[in-house]
Amino acid sequence: MSKIKTVAIVGGTHGNEFSGIYLLRKWQQPTAVVRDSFSVETVFANPKAHDDNKRYVDHDLNRQFSLTDLANNDLASYEQSRAKVINQQIGPKGDARVDFIIDLHNTTSNMGPCLILLQSDSFNRQMGAYVKMQMPDAVVVFEDHTPVEQNHFLSSIAPQGVIVEVGPQPQSVIRQDILDWMDEMATHILDFVHLHNTGELLSLIPSYEAFRYHETLSLPVDEQEQRIGMVHRLVQDNDFKPLSNGDPIFTLFDGTEVNWQGDYEAYPHFINEAAYYDNNLAMSLAKKIVMETHG
Repeated sequence: MSKIKTVAIVGGTHGNEFSGIYLLRKWQQPTAVVRDSFSVETVFANPKAHDDNKRYVDHDLNRQFSLTDLANNDLASYEQSRAKVINQQIGPKGDARVDFIIDLHNTTSNMGPCLILLQSDSFNRQMGAYVKMQMPDAVVVFEDHTPVEQNHFLSSIAPQGVIVEVGPQPQSVIRQDILDWMDEMATHILDFVHLHNTGELLSLIPSYEAFRYHETLSLPVDEQEQRIGMVHRLVQDNDFKPLSNGDPIFTLFDGTEVNWQGDYEAYPHFINEAAYYDNNLAMSLAKKIVMETHG
C-alpha cells in the first residue's frame, strides 16, 4: 500500500462520548501525535450535540456517510448537513484529501480497549497485529462485512479508517482509565502508520485472536414494540465472552428466561449499549477468528 501522507483524528462524532473530545483538546499541543512521515489534523465532529450534552441533535452522525446520503441535498438535518461539511473538509469520499482517519468513540459496554477495523486487507491485518503486540489487552474487531465505499461510518470517508471504541464509560462522563486506554491505542496506531511509511516495521506476530462481526440482536418486545425483557445478568458486562446455543440471554419482566438459539459460538459485544436503546438493540454478536497477519 502507498504511504499515508495525511491523518485525521476525529473526536466527538457522538457529542456525549467525552474521551475523544478531551483528547483533541490535549492534542492542541500536538507533540503526542506528530510524526515525521505524515501530517496530522484534528476534527471536532459534532460540537452542537456536545454543547447540548446529547449523542446527536437530529440523527446519528456516524450513520450519514454513505455516498448516496452525502449526495442527497434533501437530507439537511443538523447531522446530515454536518456530514456534508466534514466530507468536504477531509474528503470527499472516493477522492479524499485525507488518507487515514482515526475516529475516537466511547461505549457504555464493557468492551475494554477495542480497535474496530473496516477492512481486512494487509494494512489493517498488520495494524491489528502491531496493536496487539504493543497492547495485549486490546480487542480487535473486523467489521468488514460492507465494502468501505458503501459504509456509512465517518471513518469510511478516507481510503483507510479505523474506529477506536473504548469502554465502559457512562455517557457525558470522563474516566481516567478509559481516557488513558484511548490515548495509548491512538498512539500505537500512529506509530504503526509511521513505521509502515518508513519501512521500519519490526517482525510482527504471524497471527492473532480477533473477532468478526456477524449479527445484531434486539431486545424482546411485544406486538406494540414495547420492551418486555432485558439482557440476562449472566451476559451483562461479559463482552467478548463465549455464548453457546441454549445459554440464557434475556430475562423477561415476568421472570421467564430466554435462551439463545444459535448454531455457532457467539461473542457478544456492545452489550446493553445505552446509545442503542433508541432502536431496541441488545448487543452485537461476533465470531472468534484467528487472523493471519500476512495472509
